[in-house]
Amino acid sequence: MGYSSMWEPGEPGVPADLRPEIPHPARMYDYYLGGKDNFPADRAAAERALAANPEFRSTARANRAFLTRAVRCVADLGIDQFLDIGTGIPTAGNTHEIAQAVDPGARVVYVDNDPIVLAHARALMGGTAVGRTTVIQSDLRRPDELLAATEAEKLLDFDRPMALVLAAVLHFVPDREGPYEIVRTLLDTLAPGSHLILSHGTADFIPAEVRDRVTGVYDKATAPLVGRSREQVRDFLDGLEVLDPGVVTVPLWRPGNTPAPGSDRVSMYGAVARKP
Repeated sequence: MGYSSMWEPGEPGVPADLRPEIPHPARMYDYYLGGKDNFPADRAAAERALAANPEFRSTARANRAFLTRAVRCVADLGIDQFLDIGTGIPTAGNTHEIAQAVDPGARVVYVDNDPIVLAHARALMGGTAVGRTTVIQSDLRRPDELLAATEAEKLLDFDRPMALVLAAVLHFVPDREGPYEIVRTLLDTLAPGSHLILSHGTADFIPAEVRDRVTGVYDKATAPLVGRSREQVRDFLDGLEVLDPGVVTVPLWRPGNTPAPGSDRVSMYGAVARKP
């Protein structure tokens, strides 16, 4: 049962920290994907974003497909530990499902700061008996605290290579909050041979007026939306060995079949890179 069918804003029993009256990007993303774990404020904001850019829904789906391919890729390379930050509300094709399909012993830690995400993720973990997956509450914008909380779980071995998953999350961190420094702090903690799986929204292919309408929607949510250029996304990978085909729109990252027309203009870049 989704939260939207359990609670409505203002109803008794809604935890205050859910802030259901304020749109949240994770719940809006869930709506784009056809999920039901969202509140009326999330749905209204998502519809305004879709009115400005109807491709938001297909972009969200393309990003999920990229995540599936990228996680499978690094698992096939022997990576058996995954730190997935800003995981979002669980849906089909979660990181642990993909990784453990390749290696049943793969270990996964999910990190998010949204209570609704945590509630759903913990329920998912509690019902699977996987035993090597957990979820913690922490904030990407405080990487030192996040890493300390992750290490306290003792599920991941930071002396061995792992995959850091930052899928569709960094575009909610504005420049004033130091997104590049955050990524560098996280990467500096990881062992050589670790991989970064990154996807990031962009406004490279949309008119300025559309960009402004979309960012205006997110300015009223719990986090702003910052679309970065291909070059700016590439800067997150400085010092890393970028796997082929480099930084490309997410449908073009090792698609496995012929991409649909327009795939080179989808408003989300993706890349996988290795720490030397």
